[in-house]
Amino acid sequence: MSHLILGAMVRTIGAYPSGWRYPGAHRDPRLDADALRRTAAIAEEARLDYLFFGDWLATGHDLEFVDPYLVARIDPLSAVTYLAGHTSRIGLIATADSNFADPYTLARATASADVLSGGRVGLNLVTAVDPRSAANHGRDFHTTNGSRYDRAVELEQVLRRLWDSFEDDAVVADVASGTYLDASRLHATDFHGEHLSVAGPLNVLRPVQGHLPIVHSGTSPRSRLFAAQSADLALVAVNDLAHAVSIREELRALAFESGRDDRTLKVIAPVLPIVGETRAHAQALAEDLAELVQVAEDWPEGPPAGFPAQRSLAQLASHVGVDLSGRSPDDLVGPDLVARFGEAGQVLVEIVAERTGRTPTGERPPSLRQLLVAASVNASMIVGTAAEIADEFEAWADAGAVDGFNVLSAVQPAQFEEFAFQVVPELQRRGVFPTEYEGTTLREHLGLERPDNVHVTGGDPNLAVARR
Repeated sequence: MSHLILGAMVRTIGAYPSGWRYPGAHRDPRLDADALRRTAAIAEEARLDYLFFGDWLATGHDLEFVDPYLVARIDPLSAVTYLAGHTSRIGLIATADSNFADPYTLARATASADVLSGGRVGLNLVTAVDPRSAANHGRDFHTTNGSRYDRAVELEQVLRRLWDSFEDDAVVADVASGTYLDASRLHATDFHGEHLSVAGPLNVLRPVQGHLPIVHSGTSPRSRLFAAQSADLALVAVNDLAHAVSIREELRALAFESGRDDRTLKVIAPVLPIVGETRAHAQALAEDLAELVQVAEDWPEGPPAGFPAQRSLAQLASHVGVDLSGRSPDDLVGPDLVARFGEAGQVLVEIVAERTGRTPTGERPPSLRQLLVAASVNASMIVGTAAEIADEFEAWADAGAVDGFNVLSAVQPAQFEEFAFQVVPELQRRGVFPTEYEGTTLREHLGLERPDNVHVTGGDPNLAVARR
């Protein structure tokens, strides 16, 4: 069995909408430096492959209800550079939006971070765009949205050429001859595309890894094609094991058809484990978190402006196919009501039973709030003991569904510590995850070889086209 890749998606106030409300949770962004150092120390002690920092280039009061961690957060490249000085082995992946990133500036910052960290930095290129982000960069939303993948393709090509500006031995530093640089080993970029134009060369040495590992996430066919052709890691949200298997097979096939070795594309699934000492304990934690999620009916006069419309009993009624007028979110759901639910409602009942142990026919029936939270909060949750979560991870690995997992923690730091110090050792005991770092760079952690310089080998098939 091949080893799983395990990374942690860092959200300092938790990855669940109500996680920051849980007792003992980190909730003050002004103290994020402390939280980041603690998270990094725990992750490195557990031997995780990387820490992953997502991003969103706007903020607003509405985000506190949907994704509170997006309200105020540290810039990903700043976080990565900061933690490079507080860690020694773990990989550090930062996010950049390909819609707005200046290629020379991004190449310079990422190459610098890779050199300073000893080769431990990765780059997550996202193509998502929303009107606020576009406005923050002086761009028209519709124009930006329409060309986002074409620009992303160009950016990925330009970054690799800029990173390869210096050959590995371009700096001679020969004291006797007085030769510092072998000019024949410094290469211009000379890229002139539809969206980007860059002269180069970059004024930073080639990254330790040659090219930083590139990550991409998305669900659309165009996103999957970009990941298959250009990414080293594809982050893919999946519904279940069978869905994961089909997505991984699709991505690998697209990678093969594009002319690359499909084994070099690693497919990673995000997952939010709720870890308890017993299954009942884990389910109680999941139930408490759901109870702390606010819904529209919690405000008798109506929810605040910007509150998500899908988090209401009206939306739940539409989902389950039953009129819920006049009911309270905390009303219990018995068998008579469930019998009237449509198929989607029946699935919700099963999800809540799996997460909380509550069933309509049991002593503790679920509430409408719990069904509503399950329907409106997008989280791929696994609830159970460390052994049960390890069982699930191992089953997915055995089925060839994924190459690894991007782990989110509902509550920081408590749930992250439970995963790091309970689940990871269980995976190591089973031989699914290594007990020690076997390499020094992020590429080595991910099982990726160091690429050749495209200016030397002509490894970039678009290089000649770009120079016309």
